[in-house]
Amino acid sequence: MRIGILGGTGPAGSALAARLASIGYDVVIGSRSKYRAMETCDGLIAKWPDLAARLEAGDNPAACSCDLIVIATPWDSAATTAQESEEALAGKVVVSMANALVRVGHEFQPLVPPRGSVAAHVQAAVPRCRVVAAFHHLPAKELGALGSPIDSDVLICGDDIDAIKAVSDIVERIPGCRPLHAGELSNAMAIEAFTAVLLQLNVRYRTRVAPKLTGIKLAPKTSVVPPVTTPVADGTTTAAKSGATVTEASPVETPS
Repeated sequence: MRIGILGGTGPAGSALAARLASIGYDVVIGSRSKYRAMETCDGLIAKWPDLAARLEAGDNPAACSCDLIVIATPWDSAATTAQESEEALAGKVVVSMANALVRVGHEFQPLVPPRGSVAAHVQAAVPRCRVVAAFHHLPAKELGALGSPIDSDVLICGDDIDAIKAVSDIVERIPGCRPLHAGELSNAMAIEAFTAVLLQLNVRYRTRVAPKLTGIKLAPKTSVVPPVTTPVADGTTTAAKSGATVTEASPVETPS
């Protein structure tokens, strides 16, 4: 599967690109400026040379030509960016990961974008695509720390069950992450707003928190752990053992 990231030159987009490439996906880093995407791609490859075969730079149309697209732009340009490529996105799974937030003094506060959430606004702007809200609560620094698991649940919501499954399959491959079906796209409002609470906890306790929910029954699932590259001081990389079969938790089926 090829995954395109619109706004892939920012902290969250570039970190997600590196993480997805490290678990075996071909990733196109998209930007309004192909040259800016090339700079970002070159920077990631300089840090993790083993990702060179998986990472590609391109403009937004190139990213939209992929099988699945992630919108990692600032929240106030997510819908506009998607609408500019409406024809290319028709019928495809589009992941919205932006949060509409503002900092007022020492507090983070959620904003209410058109349609109630960034994800719903994107869906309204590009009605023929299949929008899924996901990745809102994963800190960019942890996403980009390829040698470490993230240890977080990823809340996923959307109105298309097949699209949710496609995104869940990707999340399951990220070490330490557990995908959870959090309902229809209307729930993106609450998921996005909750990010303000997590950021406030980060500030108060000087840490980086991520949600981890208890009480959910899981069915065991066997999978193969892909190799993960980690940068070392001299600029070279080391690879973790690959091909190990493990038993991990997989969410039980939820009603569509």
